Amino acid sequence: MKEVNLTSYPFFNGMKREHIALLSHHAIKETFRANNYIFREKKEASEFFLILKGKISIEVISPEGKQFSIQVLKQGDTLGWSWLIPPHEWRFSARAMEGIEVLTMDGKYLREKCKKDHDLGYELFRRLAGVFVQRLEATLRQLVEMYHAA
Repeated sequence: MKEVNLTSYPFFNGMKREHIALLSHHAIKETFRANNYIFREKKEASEFFLILKGKISIEVISPEGKQFSIQVLKQGDTLGWSWLIPPHEWRFSARAMEGIEVLTMDGKYLREKCKKDHDLGYELFRRLAGVFVQRLEATLRQLVEMYHAA
């Protein structure tokens, strides 16, 4: 497999070369067809994704059981942080809105590497904190919209 140059993606800007090499070396390209789920809420979280092509809908289940989108991710965005935070379960579902291509990284492997290399763990956690904030803000926007629509 041809390695993807991770330094061209904002999430990885400023990371140490050895960390970039580790992530690149243990990444696998995958494709998903339109409307296929990449992962589902409450299932085991064990991967981290970089979107290379296409759009992904981040979805949650309402108390009534209805699935609805809270955010749309596109090329260059990262997907998945639950692999790093116990209990390692997806907090959301992710569905391909069209045919997509992603770079998949093994979260279990990365957790073990982060335990041994605290610099790597800090860098990933620091970057993923921005993703946490994006998801929270997107969820809050949806709640406000639903409140005003009611």
